[in-house]
Amino acid sequence: MAVKIRLKRLGKMRAPYYRIVVADSRTKRDGRVIEEIGLYHPTENPSRIEVDGERAQYWLGVGAQPTEQVAAILKLTGDWGKFQGDENAVSTVQQPEAKVAFVADEKKATVLKPKAEKKAEPVAEEPAAPADDAAADEATADADAETKGE
Repeated sequence: MAVKIRLKRLGKMRAPYYRIVVADSRTKRDGRVIEEIGLYHPTENPSRIEVDGERAQYWLGVGAQPTEQVAAILKLTGDWGKFQGDENAVSTVQQPEAKVAFVADEKKATVLKPKAEKKAEPVAEEPAAPADDAAADEATADADAETKGE
């Protein structure tokens, strides 16, 4: 069976993205595949390229033929050089810069007024009420003790 490493097109019109796949050379471009080994998003800046190097090396080793586009991608990732025997082959794929967290301008920020705080008195009364109940319980207990003692 003739095996090729090629691109499988996904996405919508004018917004393509591709998966790097291993497939029988007789199948359709977007048909059944043997294995997916990576992805390629050309519309992102810089282009997003991810390849499972170990699986790419395996398929190249067993005789899979890459298409021209995939060969160019493998050269960028350094996998083609490793397959050819160059141990110093490195990836030249550009990585996107880390996004900076959004910081709002303090001068332009809208001023939000805090909601009026609830008065502390009702909160203070609630804890005091159980204390009053405890004092009342003690008073009734003392009264009961006096009646029993008589």
